[in-house]
Amino acid sequence: MDATAHEHGRDEGADGAGGAPGPGEPDGTGGPSGAAAPPRVLVTGATGYIGGRLVPRLLDAGYRVRCLVRDPARLRDQPWADRVEAVKADVTRPGTLPRAFADVDVLYYLVHALGTGRDFEETDRRAALAVGRAAKEAGLRRIVYLGGPSPRQVPERDLSPHLRSRAEVGRILLGSGVPTAQLRAAVIIGSGSASFEMLRYLTERLPAMVTPKWVNTRVQPIAVRDVLRYLLGAARLPADVSRSFDICGPEVLTYRRMMERYAAVARLPRRAVLPVPVLSPRLSSLWVGLVTPVPGGIARPLVESLRHEAVCREHDIARYVPDPPGGPVGFDEAVRLALQRVRDADVATRWSSASLPGAPSDPLPSDPDWSGGSLYEDRREVTVDASPAALWSVVEGIGGENGWYSFPLAWSARGLLDRLVGGVGLRRGRRDPQRLRVGDSLDFWRVEELDPGRTLRLRAEMRLPGLAWLELTVAPEGPGRAVYRQRALFHPHGLAGHAYWWSVAPFHAVVFGGMARNVARRAGSGTAGGWGGLCPHPASSRSIRCAAPPRGGSAPNPGPQAPDRLKISPSGA
Repeated sequence: MDATAHEHGRDEGADGAGGAPGPGEPDGTGGPSGAAAPPRVLVTGATGYIGGRLVPRLLDAGYRVRCLVRDPARLRDQPWADRVEAVKADVTRPGTLPRAFADVDVLYYLVHALGTGRDFEETDRRAALAVGRAAKEAGLRRIVYLGGPSPRQVPERDLSPHLRSRAEVGRILLGSGVPTAQLRAAVIIGSGSASFEMLRYLTERLPAMVTPKWVNTRVQPIAVRDVLRYLLGAARLPADVSRSFDICGPEVLTYRRMMERYAAVARLPRRAVLPVPVLSPRLSSLWVGLVTPVPGGIARPLVESLRHEAVCREHDIARYVPDPPGGPVGFDEAVRLALQRVRDADVATRWSSASLPGAPSDPLPSDPDWSGGSLYEDRREVTVDASPAALWSVVEGIGGENGWYSFPLAWSARGLLDRLVGGVGLRRGRRDPQRLRVGDSLDFWRVEELDPGRTLRLRAEMRLPGLAWLELTVAPEGPGRAVYRQRALFHPHGLAGHAYWWSVAPFHAVVFGGMARNVARRAGSGTAGGWGGLCPHPASSRSIRCAAPPRGGSAPNPGPQAPDRLKISPSGA
């Protein structure tokens, strides 16, 4: 669990990047000052929503930044990647932590196990205990933890599991023996956050809605830029300060009022909202999951948390991190800034930036540490009358609003089926309409490998009885021509996995064959993106075979030169 990273998470016109320093910051940056070596901070959750925005602010403030990640390659395409030190570790594996914590002054704990299953509270507990112990042994001088709200007069045992776990993690870290600042935030408004995406899609897609009674719960939302400002300032708290702080925006609103205000800022017609008392949190989360990009596994804990009021009881943080001259950002301004980011396709991080809870972490079967097992492969190859650059622009633009270039109904049905069984479906879309980077979510895929101009490899995050990848490559083929190669790989888990592959195999000629042809056609036409009304060709003939590479050794590369790896060999694709 390096980051099922915190979903909660000021340059003019931006909702969470850059920004003028707050008053009272010693050197005008909120960071270290003086001739001594700048402090080193360790950021967990650097691939997530808040962590990915906090890191560049820490760097700009003069800190030395180390990022704790399970897979350092996930940071490779971040614009600040060459300015940080990446250490491979996992907060749920105590033995991996000492190296990451060595010579660290301040730890930012920005991870949680939200959505990983029913035992997520136990996972959070084990991780917090391991981190607190490692921080104490390494002699850290400060832990900064971004937690959830603490509702008034609600015993901890009566809180939602999500809020109860957040409270327990805070209590563990505060008791670690290392001075700790727990910043408690409720709904965070910023482009790409799960809370904002839920609010945005509910409001935009439903002009009239029957809603659960939690829409009348009072909350005190906060802009992501204010969250980042408080996090940055918390690193400089006096050594004798170890406590929780409520952080919030200037307004107390019901969720219903937030939807109405969002509609006004977005210039939408007034929304009709009819609360009813019969929708349980489970039914509400299914409803949210069908209407918004937020999957049920994340929507349900968020919805359950809205049963309780989340209003700040104090604003003591301002004694140490003073408010800017105009005060914290108001709700309408936070929404306006977030919408501007979305419209400009300039969303730095999203709630889905962190690895999906429960997503496979196994290597690609062609990697040296593959441990063996059956592997199915569907291979397509097309020569394209277009330059490699033109073909690559189509490949990199795939997914999201641009579509998948074949049989839209089949992709939509697969996405809907995935959401019905608790998966992410197709609605996560893309972070950027034209550019990808390693770690980006792409509908129900995630970018696992990106070699610009040559290779795009996607790992499936839909619910499957096995592991799946889709690899798209581009190679030159003489003047003004290129070769497009496409591989779909599936490693089945058990009999269900094999049954799944053979049940969908008859549709591959239409889905994958049509995709290859239409990518080539789109590149040849000189335009990238979108289904564009292209119709799939009739299914091509093919032969299908499967082989099991030997266990205990490295599998050969599944390309044409691997004589012991059998594959699908479509003809006429």
